[in-house]
This record gives sequence, structure tokens and C-alpha cells, in this order.
Amino acid sequence: MSSVIELAVIGGSGFYEMPGLESLEEVWVETPFGPPSDAIRVGRLAGKRVAFLARHGRGHRLLPTELPQRANFWALKSLGVRRVLALSAVGSLREDFRPGELVTPDQLMDRTRANRQATFFGDGVVAHVGFAEPVCPSLRASAAAAGRAAGATIHESGTYVCIEGPAFGTRAESELYRNWGADLVGMTAIPEAKLAREAELCYALVAAVTDYDAWREGHDAVDAAAVFAVLTKNVEVSQNLVRALASALGDSDTCACELTLDSALVTQPAAIPETARARLEPILRRRLAR
Repeated sequence: MSSVIELAVIGGSGFYEMPGLESLEEVWVETPFGPPSDAIRVGRLAGKRVAFLARHGRGHRLLPTELPQRANFWALKSLGVRRVLALSAVGSLREDFRPGELVTPDQLMDRTRANRQATFFGDGVVAHVGFAEPVCPSLRASAAAAGRAAGATIHESGTYVCIEGPAFGTRAESELYRNWGADLVGMTAIPEAKLAREAELCYALVAAVTDYDAWREGHDAVDAAAVFAVLTKNVEVSQNLVRALASALGDSDTCACELTLDSALVTQPAAIPETARARLEPILRRRLAR
């Protein structure tokens, strides 16, 4: 499957289906990093080629720490994906980011541990990608506009702190993150954003607020049942957002994300081992073709 896929949607907790996908095909991609979370469903939505991947697998079988993120992003890149929109459930660390509302974060904090594989590189290839702006500003703005078009209450910026999980945080941690200036807490944006940047994919995140985490006095501490109850109400508006975003995307839109490795790849092409070239073929294809 070689033609361009304008948008891939990674559906998180509670978002497992995308009604309206036409000419649907399920694709299992073999990758050097094992199988992806699930089959990648490719079809047409609002006239655009769109792919959909259930982050936790259909039936929600995978913990945040078990997600095969390198396999997921290698597979999406190999299929010709240009942009990735990640949908995710989050807790709010701000009074004005209310349950049921959406946020398109522009900054991330990493509080995960070293057991998450957060890079494609190593084993013969060195690259250091810029990550000061961890999400694509163009795709983030388009996602926020699509949210407004879908009738959502959407906040267009915010800082998302990614924790290890699977347990929710303590009250002390929740207060600490608030003191750091974080606005949201979740479990999946890292390493997604890092791997997307290395793969030269535009990446943006739509975070669905489900609760006030553990900090807010008078608010029950977060639990899974409450999270999914709010998410169920948000699924339809999230689906409408994706449909509006797909409709608005231009085939010729470009941004700096697709040129990331021009300034990040340190290893000279002639020094890259053949095994590494094969392992990273879709990631390095454009850069090594120069």
C-alpha cells in the first residue's frame, strides 16, 4: 500500500470505532519491532484517505506501558501516513478545564520511566530530533478548529504531563504537577510524540478531559469507572471532530515536521550499517535518498 494517507487517527480509551469510513481495509503490518497494537484500518473519510488504529487494541487489552509504540509508528509510516491525530483521555489540573471538554495541548512533560522505548535510533544510527515544540503547530491548530466545528468546548493550548501508570497519581503528585505549571495528566503521549517526530510525521493530540485527577477538594478521586462514563459521552463529538479535520486537510499542506531528520541525523549515511538501513527503511527512506 504505497499511496499517501493524509491522516491517521490513534484512538484511545473509549474511542475504538470511526463510523463513516468507506472502502475499509484492515492491514496487519509486520515491523522490526513486533506487531502493532491492532490491525490498521484504512479507508476514506470526507474524501480523504484515513487510517485508524486502536491504541490499546480492540477490547482495550494493552496497558499504557505495554503499548508497542515503535511498531505502531513504524507501521503508520510504512503505509504512507503523513499526519497523526492522537485521541486520549486525561485528568485536568485546572479548574477551567472541565470534564467533558477537549484540549489540544502544545507542551508535554515526561514523567515516564526508562522501560518505554522512546526512539527508533541506536544500534548503528544516531539522531537527535528537536523537541522544544513537541506537537505540530499546524495540525494542532487544525484539530482545534475541527473541534469548534464539531460543537465541542475546546481549549487550544495546555501542558500535558505524561505519567507511567497504570495506577492514577496520588494527591501529592497531582499538586506537584499543578505547581510545575502542568494543565493535564495522562499516560500515553510519551513516547508517541517523540516517535512521531523521529518518523517525520505531523503529530497533534486531542485530550478529552474526564476528571479533576486527585487535587480538587470536594471532587472524588479519579477511578476508571468515572473516566469511562465521561468518555462515553464524548465519543460522538470526537468522531465529529475527526470527520471535520479530515474534510479540512489539504493534500498539498506541508510543514517542517516532514524535514526533521535533515538537521537531526548525525551518523553519516555511508556509515549506517545495512542492518540498520533495513530496520529503519521507512523512517530513513527520504533522508538517505538525497
